[in-house]
Amino acid sequence: MPNQTEYPINGELDLHTFNPKELKDLIPEYIHACQDKGIYQIRIIHGKGKGILGRSVHSILDNLKEVEAYWQEGSGGGWGATIAKLKYRT
Repeated sequence: MPNQTEYPINGELDLHTFNPKELKDLIPEYIHACQDKGIYQIRIIHGKGKGILGRSVHSILDNLKEVEAYWQEGSGGGWGATIAKLKYRT
């Protein structure tokens, strides 16, 4: 992973500290780390802005077999986060 910063594996990934070019590798790696810890629902914070980062996140999630479903968070933080439900490992 290009960004060598350690980040907590707690089910919440705040993308504000990462370069958008890192997301293609970062998000799948984070998902795998969460599954390894038994975390099967995650919150990805991408911010509201113009929606470009959120669309990038959704595009990545669309192509991951580990993701069962995802949706825009509609409470509390508004639309600046996406919730993803991960598939259980067998």
